[in-house]
Amino acid sequence: MLDYIIVGSGLAGIAFAETLLQNQKSFVVFENLSQNSSRVAGGLYNPVILKRFSQVWDAERQLALAEQFYAQIEAKLEVKVDFKLPIYRKFFSIEEQNNWFAASDKPTLAPFLSNAIVHKKYNAINAPFGYGEVLHTGYLDTDVFLDSYRDYLKRLKVYEAITFEYDKLKPESNFVAYKDYHSKHIVFAEGFGMHANPYFKNLPLDGTKGELFIIKAPDLDIDVIINTSIFILPLGNSLFKVGATYNWEDKTDLPTDQGKQELIDRIKELLHCDFEIIEHLAGVRPTVNDRRPLLGTHPSHKNIHILNGLGTRGVMLAPAMALDLFNYIENQKPLDKSVDIRRYITSF
Repeated sequence: MLDYIIVGSGLAGIAFAETLLQNQKSFVVFENLSQNSSRVAGGLYNPVILKRFSQVWDAERQLALAEQFYAQIEAKLEVKVDFKLPIYRKFFSIEEQNNWFAASDKPTLAPFLSNAIVHKKYNAINAPFGYGEVLHTGYLDTDVFLDSYRDYLKRLKVYEAITFEYDKLKPESNFVAYKDYHSKHIVFAEGFGMHANPYFKNLPLDGTKGELFIIKAPDLDIDVIINTSIFILPLGNSLFKVGATYNWEDKTDLPTDQGKQELIDRIKELLHCDFEIIEHLAGVRPTVNDRRPLLGTHPSHKNIHILNGLGTRGVMLAPAMALDLFNYIENQKPLDKSVDIRRYITSF
């Protein structure tokens, strides 16, 4: 009898698997690699919504848990995945500067927004009004993180690289049976793949497609993450990650000409140098209209649970949400009402 079956090994599934390991719980992970939003994500973590100069929900707790979580992964797997870099928000007017100062005076935002305008000059970027610096930011190398942790799970012999077959799952009163496995609980962390899941497919997960580039720009010399209508993230060796687009209609993970042109146009608005597109990536983010994750237990099956809907902030959200779901299942600690799927209970 296992303690858990986990379906999915993106940011959410891995965060839950690591939480189980830290609490001496047994499990197996099923993954068919059909969902790639974690891998093609920008990987940024940022406690501020820069469009509106407002704080991300529960940002301080999420950041604290994420920093500890990724540091533990780095130490255990002997890899570097967490890169702490400031985000510079480019200002386009005096009005934007004033809005920034007003936001930085708010008690909830003061820890995250520098109240000094940065006037550092970078090759190929004109910024006559300077930048605002966001503190406690950086990015996760999602490729290294996902590959390293999946290899670790394989070494532990708890990773099954096969498609999960829903019709083979048999809920019993105190456990679930799946083929040769018996487990006290099952957690679905499938991202946008949830729409094929008969237990949770009616939840309002509205995937948002995002496209991004890896570009080469030898004349660009930034050592921070630049944010305007896009972000530009330095990767080293004149390579930069640039993104991202938002498409609410297309639910495929295929790069498009429309997305490509949109990114090219935005890059040209910001950069005044030549660049070469090295790679064009796309994925569907598991987003929810109310911008809150989907956590909880199926109303008819007390052993079937969900961890999903982390959207564009999976790097920050995953460790905190995995811990919250674990404490909910194991310790009967109530979930925040804003993330509990019972807010959508009529969907079942």
